[in-house]
Amino acid sequence: MKKITILLPTYNEEPSFSMIKECMAQVLKDNPGYEWEFLFINDGSTDNTLQQIIRLHNEDSHYSYIDLSRNYGKEIAMMAGFDYVSSDAVIIMDSDMQHPVEVIPEMIKWWEQGYDDVYAERMNSQETWFKKKSSQWYYQILQHLTRVPIQRNTGDFRLLDRSCIEALKQMRETERNTKGMYSWIGFHKKGITYKQKERLEGNTKWSFMSLLNLALNGIMSYTIAPLRIVSVIGLLVSLIAFAYLLYILITTWIYGDPVAGYPTIMVTILFLGGIQLLGIGIVGEYLGRVFNEVKRRPGYFVNKVVMGKKN
Repeated sequence: MKKITILLPTYNEEPSFSMIKECMAQVLKDNPGYEWEFLFINDGSTDNTLQQIIRLHNEDSHYSYIDLSRNYGKEIAMMAGFDYVSSDAVIIMDSDMQHPVEVIPEMIKWWEQGYDDVYAERMNSQETWFKKKSSQWYYQILQHLTRVPIQRNTGDFRLLDRSCIEALKQMRETERNTKGMYSWIGFHKKGITYKQKERLEGNTKWSFMSLLNLALNGIMSYTIAPLRIVSVIGLLVSLIAFAYLLYILITTWIYGDPVAGYPTIMVTILFLGGIQLLGIGIVGEYLGRVFNEVKRRPGYFVNKVVMGKKN
């Protein structure tokens, strides 16, 4: 019998556990032909999330958990989950249960037909207009900057075959954008659609700054296009400056026009200064990521791992 793990990264989701238990019971009921494991990754929760996880584990041996030493973020929490699962396939879901378990049988169907990565595309979203549009613009920009195909309107909700998990385990960077990694590793992919549920309990953990940081990681982890863009801008600015110099020389020599002093100098200095600061900032972003990676620190530390049947 094939084994499937549902990976549940969890941070301060204490109010969601009644829904989690109900949804996982439905998974067992709808998919009886498989061995199931529900693996929580407690990402340094500060409420009673860990106690709720332990309670579920003591009640039902389908539940396992990894308790991380602190809050590392969802990307690292998933990395820890990939390291410890031993199943034939993994389904990643959010612990707020906005991902519907009703589509899991369809995921399994396509997996059994030979697809390695069955990813779910959102048909609807409860997000604001600005968040929707900014997400669309982001994916459009990212696709133009990289040659790796990027799936739009998709997140971490997907089924991954063991081959994909083994590939992801080899990617040990700590500045992670797992959504880009899914595309980068390739393998045989299949998209399905789903309607995202409303969050009934708790609050979202994604602030504007955390989403911005994730977006920057997505761009800078998979392309050096920003560096090339700055190089092209520098070249264009140099050509424009040279052309302007020729214009000043010609107009002064032929027409005897006086050269504007202070305004011209100030505009030129401010313009070139802005371009230089932009270039330094982009180089600094890449350099900062290199600095974090060359230290070769472990991605996470674990307090406790409880897998399989209760102790």
